[in-house]
Amino acid sequence: MPDFLLEIGCEEIPARMMDAGAQELREKVSKLLERERLAPQGAVTQFDTPRRLAVLVAGIPQAQPDVTEEITGPSVNVAYKDGKPTPAAEAFAKKAGVGVSQLERATTPKGEYLSAKVTKKGRAASEILAEFLPKEINSVYWPKNMYWRKSEERFVRPVRWIVAMLDGQVIPLEFDGIHAGDTSRGHRILADRSVTIPSAGEAYVGALADAKVLNRAERETQIRQTLDAATRKVPGARWREDKELLDTVVNLTEYPSAILGNFDPQFLELPEEVLVTVMRDHQKYFAVEDAAGKLAPHFLAVLNTDADRDGTIQHGNERVLRARFNDARFFWQTDQKQSLRDRMELLRHVTFQKDLGSYYEKTIRTQRLASWLSEIVKQSGMAIRPGIVHKAACLAKTDLTTELVKEFTELQGIVGGLYARVQVLDKHLSDDVRQGISIAIYDHYKPESMDDSVPRTIEGAVLSTADKADSIAGMFALGLVPSGSKDPFGLRRQANGIVKTIAQHKLPFNLGDLMHDARTRYQGSEAERKFASDGKFDEATRLFFRERVEFYLRDVHGFAYDVVNAVLAADANDVVDALARAAAVAKVRPSGDFASISIAFKRTKNILRQANEAGREVAPQVEGALLREEAEKELAAQVPQTAQQVEGLRAAKKYEEALLEIAKLRPAIDRFFDKVMVMVEDPRVRANRLALLQTLVKEFSTIADFSEIVTEGKDSKESSKQ
Repeated sequence: MPDFLLEIGCEEIPARMMDAGAQELREKVSKLLERERLAPQGAVTQFDTPRRLAVLVAGIPQAQPDVTEEITGPSVNVAYKDGKPTPAAEAFAKKAGVGVSQLERATTPKGEYLSAKVTKKGRAASEILAEFLPKEINSVYWPKNMYWRKSEERFVRPVRWIVAMLDGQVIPLEFDGIHAGDTSRGHRILADRSVTIPSAGEAYVGALADAKVLNRAERETQIRQTLDAATRKVPGARWREDKELLDTVVNLTEYPSAILGNFDPQFLELPEEVLVTVMRDHQKYFAVEDAAGKLAPHFLAVLNTDADRDGTIQHGNERVLRARFNDARFFWQTDQKQSLRDRMELLRHVTFQKDLGSYYEKTIRTQRLASWLSEIVKQSGMAIRPGIVHKAACLAKTDLTTELVKEFTELQGIVGGLYARVQVLDKHLSDDVRQGISIAIYDHYKPESMDDSVPRTIEGAVLSTADKADSIAGMFALGLVPSGSKDPFGLRRQANGIVKTIAQHKLPFNLGDLMHDARTRYQGSEAERKFASDGKFDEATRLFFRERVEFYLRDVHGFAYDVVNAVLAADANDVVDALARAAAVAKVRPSGDFASISIAFKRTKNILRQANEAGREVAPQVEGALLREEAEKELAAQVPQTAQQVEGLRAAKKYEEALLEIAKLRPAIDRFFDKVMVMVEDPRVRANRLALLQTLVKEFSTIADFSEIVTEGKDSKESSKQ
């Protein structure tokens, strides 16, 4: 079976788009092969560099297998008249590609019909790939597409060559005027020449390696090795690990190396955050630190070439970095001429969102919401300094007016925290209060992803929550709800940040109340006049945050999907409580009693649902006089006793003990379903038994909806016995 290779050669692809595009192309090729009955024997791998996306498939069939299928034609009564075939029979035989005498008869529920076995010959793999691959290439999603010849065929950058091969045979496909061949290109600087690919598979990888083009894993290894080697020139130094930056430079190179550069130690007077941001985000340099972890006056640059023998590249990078550091120092010194307090008024001229007003208005709303949340935290018994929250909320966005943030937008929030640390905000403030304000401002954008850390202090956590809640409430009130992959305002990310912050700091916030309070802060504003009046705000935000809590429990903490569904069906507004309940359910779930209770609750809810659909009455409460069977009397007696114990444990948040107490009902519930028919003819008895089941569900679903738990195999004792 031949190996298959597809390489799309193009102009340099932006590093941030590389990984997703390469993975999607590989997945599309895999699905195409499966769909067209060309499933490979070996692995489907990708080979991507800035100038190419390639997919390598080990061992695919030369052609599709032949397929024999039986097709049905006209009925026998129509196909034959007086024992002779009619035109209908002859037409069917012609369609099937057989003689009339070879037609068979098949008996169906509708009668006897003609049938024929037709063998569909498989098409050659090269023919199929030539037809379908251009469509798959064209359908790869890119944040930005280009077209340059045919407007209906687009790609991230202009395609310059295509290699498509089955072993050594070229597949005759064409995409946007480029015909596939067996010729690739080498490294743009080190081997700028055509490279003939002798065959798909390892020969392709070897041919590119000879032309100074390495695959992703080799490039990452080479970058790490050259970074290590360059750093060893400085005794005791090490380069600062940065996975995101490493991924970026891997996607910027085909044959990388690294050089060590230096900068004037006087720049170390600037905050480390500023220096690292300039090096990392603007120049793609790695920072170097000494043995104590402090920033050293050196940097590492990754090159897309093998060496800098005369030092020209190093010198050029040092000049550029020196200029950038000088800019940063100038902006820092200029900004100190105006304190953060004096900058609040300037926020009136900075737009937050065109319909939600300025950052000044956002600051006032956030400050009021944060002060209210501080009071909730205080009333819960947690230690918090509301004054720090108030002052930090007032100053949190003022760094948007600074020259340093205008130049280095990545530093918003961080610059505010740094300035609050060095400026005299109020001569009466103690150092520890000023430090608290500084940390809260510095951290208030955190966490920016689920991998990011939450704010370090309670005050920072409250400010972060208030700031994000204000943004989400305003956008949802305008109807700007994220849909599909579209989330231009990053509302999912901000909601994830709220959930994670509440969970890790154990904040006593109810998500529904939080969004209601955030929405209330817009009352009477110009923005409120533009809000949607469909009354869907509460429900939209409830569903939105339920999804975020579900993601946090399932993807971050690893709880099974049915455990998460069960817990959130009971309540999804208290993140801390939901996390505790999920842990308890996950712990007791393996027990046999709990599995049996889950099955019983499924059955109970099915009976109640069917009774409701049939219009059957449910008694308002259980009447002892209508209890006839011993099994229902036993269950009716145990439910209130157990409910009282469970409620006490639930109030004390002893969820595991509460669940074990509920599990003790198993024998009584099992006997009830074994011995008692619920849906009897007597309407009063039936209504009373339905009331008992409804009480069971109501009393014991406050921790989790047990009917959501998936048990092994089919749930036994389904609701047929009613």
